[in-house]
Amino acid sequence: MRIASALLVALAATSAPRDASAFLFPSLPSPSSSSSLAGAKPSPVVPPSALVLPSSRRRLLRSSSSSTTRLFMGWGPDPVWSPGTVESNMQACPSGSCVSIKINVDDGTGFVHPGQYVQVKVAGDDDAQPSFLAIASAPTGELPKPAPKGKKAKEADAAAGPEPASPVPATWEFLVKKTDNNAWITDAAPGTVFDVSQVMGGGFPIADNIDGFKYDFPTQNLLLFATGSGISPIRSAIESDQLGIAPPDGGGRTCTLYYGVRTPDDMPYVSKFPEWEARGVQVVPVVSRPDEKCASGAVWGGRTGYVQNALEEDGVAIPRNSGALMCGVKGMCEGVRSMLEESGVFEGRVLT
Repeated sequence: MRIASALLVALAATSAPRDASAFLFPSLPSPSSSSSLAGAKPSPVVPPSALVLPSSRRRLLRSSSSSTTRLFMGWGPDPVWSPGTVESNMQACPSGSCVSIKINVDDGTGFVHPGQYVQVKVAGDDDAQPSFLAIASAPTGELPKPAPKGKKAKEADAAAGPEPASPVPATWEFLVKKTDNNAWITDAAPGTVFDVSQVMGGGFPIADNIDGFKYDFPTQNLLLFATGSGISPIRSAIESDQLGIAPPDGGGRTCTLYYGVRTPDDMPYVSKFPEWEARGVQVVPVVSRPDEKCASGAVWGGRTGYVQNALEEDGVAIPRNSGALMCGVKGMCEGVRSMLEESGVFEGRVLT
């Protein structure tokens, strides 16, 4: 374990979830002027399955009826809105730069793959621009059954049609970074109702590209990379039980998480690190501004620089038997992907 135990205790004590309504959060600079997260210069987030797209690429045409409201866009599926109720809203890290919000939905069966996302907007406001949020908690739906083998089995399955799924209520957790224009969600009190879309995106194609037999070399080692709020879908993957990882000598894949932030106070989920390590994930936090004074009093003694630097220092021990999942700033994703592929990791096993 590469996290100094004293630092873990200090950060865990200061980053325990607290009711967001009890805090006066400092206003943050706009994304265009904010300083970079660990990974590279400020740049758009590269999320799984089009998690976020620049607003300049969104073409909005709105239509409403008495039963549903749809937001038509020039890309992706049309959202179908359902109500989602805030269960809790907690400060997610000591700096207050992000919150962890839980939303209760009527049907969680559509969330089956880590990396899937939803759109969330102010309820009943046709002019409200939605936020695109990766679901940070573990999937709440069941994975699809394997396709039947044999011609007759496939024909019988096609004739029977898909099995109807009954709605199953679920609670989804989201990690939301505060910006100048999203107080409507980051300051939302428990009981607030939002419009939440159906689950979107295919998520990380773990079964096909990590577990499948596309390559001659089985995946024995997983590398996870995240910066800032990009940890959301990576957390979902870790806690999904879909990665096939296990503690040392546990018979599963080995796994290392490189997680980059600006300061120790900007690091969510510190209290979860021991749990992730118990699952078999070696957590390697990387801080890009270790000398910046932290309000919590934390002093950083771990890895410094950017996620790319840490990977370059450690290298990839078994490239042909390795796969990767990543989510974060564009510079980090591009740099890490380039290093992995140059080292010999199969391109199709680098998932974003």
